[in-house]
Amino acid sequence: MPLRWVDLDAQGHANNAAIVDYLQEARVAFLLTGPNAHLLGNGIIVVGHQVEYVAPIFFTPEPLDIELSVGDVGAARFTVGYVVRQGDTVVGRARTLLANFDFQAGRPARLSDAERAWFLERQVELEPMREVGSFDVGPDHHTLSFQVRWSDLDAYGHANNTRFYDYVAEARVALKTPLLANSIRMNPHDEVEHAWMVVRQDMRYTGQIVHRLEPYEVHTAIGSTGRTSMTVAAEIVDPLDGSVKSRSTTVLVHGDAQGRPQPLPDAMVEAARTWPATPTGRALL
Repeated sequence: MPLRWVDLDAQGHANNAAIVDYLQEARVAFLLTGPNAHLLGNGIIVVGHQVEYVAPIFFTPEPLDIELSVGDVGAARFTVGYVVRQGDTVVGRARTLLANFDFQAGRPARLSDAERAWFLERQVELEPMREVGSFDVGPDHHTLSFQVRWSDLDAYGHANNTRFYDYVAEARVALKTPLLANSIRMNPHDEVEHAWMVVRQDMRYTGQIVHRLEPYEVHTAIGSTGRTSMTVAAEIVDPLDGSVKSRSTTVLVHGDAQGRPQPLPDAMVEAARTWPATPTGRALL
């Protein structure tokens, strides 16, 4: 998977949302090279992602290596697993739950016997991923309004699943910036006192986002805090009707400017009291 210079963020490594884009490119290439390529045109949708960030990805001319495997295969759904390497270093692991979807009928569609057989021939047992749980975002939450860009749309005319990671990232930045001075590098010359490392980010998609003039909202709350980490819950909501378009759980580690883990700032511990998220006791996916 070739890297692009524009994939890098202000920290100098590939943004966490760009990594989800790499997974999508690998998944599309996998489908296009087999007899089930037609599923992409008919409506394969992403139900959800689990993404574990193991190490930063830096820009090099050499492409990433993405090992892709098929996991569970159901009547209409199947799971894809990934191991992402840069050189000899594992930099990420992930799972994607996908469903064959009939957009005209508005519901999942069963895979044909031939389609399912092709996936089953490639099925392996995927290495389990640690469960991070799901949370309810209550009435006390941070709110960020955002505008969907025309370029956010995919071939189906909806905001691409990878863009949802951008939306919740913008909301996290908006939550933290007023609370912590020098917490976000706005340009390469900024001296920062805090570094925030995304180590895990799971997303479940519950609705489509379309391009329109009216904004959507991200509602963000904090599910738990540890000595150096916190778990953040976010819901993308349509304020026109209150419908939830996605739910996500993100685990962040707080560090110093060199990325060494440091105790969570008091301001973020207080933010967890101001905007609490409630554990559901259920898996997100």
